[in-house]
Formats: sequence, C-alpha cells, structure tokens
Amino acid sequence: MLTQPEHKTTILRPQAILFDCDGVIADSESVIARILADEITKLGWPMTPEEEQRRFRGMTGKMLEAALINHLGAVPEGWRARIGACINAALTEELQAVPGVFEVIAQMARHGRKMAVASNSGRRELELKLSHLGLLAQFEGRAFSAQDVTHPKPAPDIYLKAAAACGVAPKDCLVIEDTAFGARAGIAAGCNVFGFTREHDPAMAELDIPTFSDMRDLPALIGLDPLP
Repeated sequence: MLTQPEHKTTILRPQAILFDCDGVIADSESVIARILADEITKLGWPMTPEEEQRRFRGMTGKMLEAALINHLGAVPEGWRARIGACINAALTEELQAVPGVFEVIAQMARHGRKMAVASNSGRRELELKLSHLGLLAQFEGRAFSAQDVTHPKPAPDIYLKAAAACGVAPKDCLVIEDTAFGARAGIAAGCNVFGFTREHDPAMAELDIPTFSDMRDLPALIGLDPLP
C-alpha cells in the first residue's frame, strides 16, 4: 500500500529503478546499528542501536567519524577501518535480504525495467553485500558506492551517476530509499522518490513523499503486475 500526500500522484512506469542498498535490498541496518552502538559506547558516548540509527543511519563512514570527533574530540587511529572490518565480518555471517526484494528484482527484470544500486557504503562493503545475496551480477556496472562519487548522499551525485549508467534521464527514474538522508539525494538529483518505511519515520514524513512498507507492493505501485 502506498501512503502519499493528497496533492501527490502515483508515479507509474518509470524507466529505471534506483535502489538504495541498506534497508532496501540488504536487511543490514540492525546488524550495523548493533555493532556501531557498541563501539561508540566503548569510545565514551553511551549509545543504543535505536539511537545510532536515529542519529547516523545513511551516513558514510567518513561522516560518522567526523560526527564522533565533533562530539568526543577524537577517535583512535584506524578506528573506522577496524569497525568496517567488524561490520563486514558480521554481514558475511548474518546478512539477509529485505523480504520480497528478490521477487521484486526478478519482476522488474522480466518487464525490462533498468535497475541500479546507489549506496553510501564503501565499495568493498557494497560488493560484499550484493555478492552475499547473489545480486552482484544483476547489478554489474550499475552498483555505486560513496567512493564512486565526489560528494556522497545527501548530494545528488550518486543518483545522477546511477541514472546515467541506466541511460535514463533522472526525471524518468524512481529512487527507493529508506532514509530521509538518502531520499534528499534522490530529490536533489531530480528523480522521483518513494520512501520505503517499515516503521514510522518522522524525518521521512517531513519530506512529503509517497511511502510504502512492503517491498512486494512495489511492482503494482509502478504499473506492473502485482506479485502473487
């Protein structure tokens, strides 16, 4: 079901779908939040996984480190690299796909919809997630990380790059994002944006964009046959 402001209209038949990764394709947010909350607490800033997601979800590792330095004054040398390795190890063991995403991607492919992934993760982490889920080949040449652009989200660069890789104008693309941070990047790029919100997100609500909560609903929302 699509929830949208009354003055909005449902976007039908976009030529390309541009997916965020964490929380949209990979059900990785809880794993990452647990590790980061624990490690940030060890640095001296008590943090729960819920607060970590509220404060930092969608940020690059570099942005997170800058926020920690601003709050704490400093972080240990090599902290970001060490935490990145911990997250990658945990994802290798625990990562699952967002429910319904495999069926949705298959449906898009059957109907000839072009697809790309645009993530604020580092390149190695993004490739690990897609490979673990068996989707690396599906997005070959159309999977972009924060390291592939000069300015990561919320700047529009990564969605402009993803649209260009699909050979589609941004206005004919639909971005699927689970954070307001990323949704702003899609909006700034001139794309249509749907918020994927499995839980109420006040920040997403402030953006006044259509939202949906079940990934399996996406095909029907863009004019394709509903999933059985």
